[in-house]
Amino acid sequence: MAAKDSIGVIGIGYVGLVTSTCFADLGHNVVCMDIDAEKIANLKSGEVPIYEPGLSELVVKNQERMHFTTSLEDVFARAEIVFIAVDTPPTFTGDADLSRVFAVMSSLPGLVGERNILVMKSTVPVGTGNKISAELARQDMGEVDYVSNPEFLREGSAIHDFMHPDRVVIGSRNPDAGARVAALYEKLDAPILRTNTPTAEMIKYASNAFLATKISFINEIANVCEEMGADVTVVAEGMGYDKRIGPHFLQAGIGYGGSCFPKDVAALKQLAGNSGYHFQLLNAVIEVNELQKRRVVNKLKKHLGTLTDKTIALLGLAFKPNTSDLREASSLVLSSRLLGEGAYVKAYDPVAIPYAARAVRGVLLSDDIISCVTDCDAAVLVTEWEEFAHLPLEEMKPKMRNLLIIDGRNFLDPDEVRAAGFTYEGIGIP
Repeated sequence: MAAKDSIGVIGIGYVGLVTSTCFADLGHNVVCMDIDAEKIANLKSGEVPIYEPGLSELVVKNQERMHFTTSLEDVFARAEIVFIAVDTPPTFTGDADLSRVFAVMSSLPGLVGERNILVMKSTVPVGTGNKISAELARQDMGEVDYVSNPEFLREGSAIHDFMHPDRVVIGSRNPDAGARVAALYEKLDAPILRTNTPTAEMIKYASNAFLATKISFINEIANVCEEMGADVTVVAEGMGYDKRIGPHFLQAGIGYGGSCFPKDVAALKQLAGNSGYHFQLLNAVIEVNELQKRRVVNKLKKHLGTLTDKTIALLGLAFKPNTSDLREASSLVLSSRLLGEGAYVKAYDPVAIPYAARAVRGVLLSDDIISCVTDCDAAVLVTEWEEFAHLPLEEMKPKMRNLLIIDGRNFLDPDEVRAAGFTYEGIGIP
């Protein structure tokens, strides 16, 4: 492989690996760098460390165009355009932890040249680009260009989202650097929005915060529907026909989770607070989401009384279907709350079980639906996996001590569940 003919990606986590693989599938050579030597060794042999539909097959397909390494020197020897896709988790204050980003920055002297472009894929607070540009200048690397190119990948459909994006956002000071990054996406049929770096950074945060707000809003409506005898699923349908509102993200349930919404909403709230502005709406969004995860406990108590020594089955652990990700999942809050009430908790997930042992403590993990619900006093549907769309209700009946199903995602057919002899309760459904 000739020098400088590749794209570089630093940080081969969820975003970095999907980005690397999709760029390779578009025909680019990609140098994939991570400090985790075991992960890199596994990827060299075609073993993908995360679950994402279609990703393993795409990695294998593009193996010849993907070079895996633990060496930053290797990245800059081969690539002029280098994406930074390291993790930016929340700190205890709610701010984004940029330590991994600046660890990369501190390693750059002697590696980068005037043709290099650093492209930020990681979600970083507004103003980070200006700080990085100032740091580059301080280290006498002012000729290196910086571009913000936020990701908008949804876990479970990340490959489709990369290949068919709603938009590609590119923020830069130097128009030529922005154009070079934009050219990487020229095969995609998508609008490319060119702007400055603070605006590009804000687009990412504002998008996720707005979607989280829609989710918390419909959950509040669902809670009111329960008091008034209205059906939130029909309410949401009626709202969604309005083109100003749209049908997306109006599914009532037990709250959002994952690696993006909780972190980004908290970071934007903290960013506003650091600038002296009280973002009152986001405070409410966060509070509603946290309370929503706990409402299932009250529903269980309504039917079972005390939960002490009761056994509850959780169907689904991942924060959404088609992913193994348990970060900020509703299942974690729910299982912890149930254990705190003195209940025993069992759980089954089609994909996340191998990843759950360290994340879910005190929960008996099951291999299938039937073993999960055996001897249980209730089953709670937490994640709307397709496998759960039509539960084996007749097989479940003789196994459960009490025929109660709480549908935390309004995913099941209430008539079908009740016809089988179960008590059914959803979210915002009379």
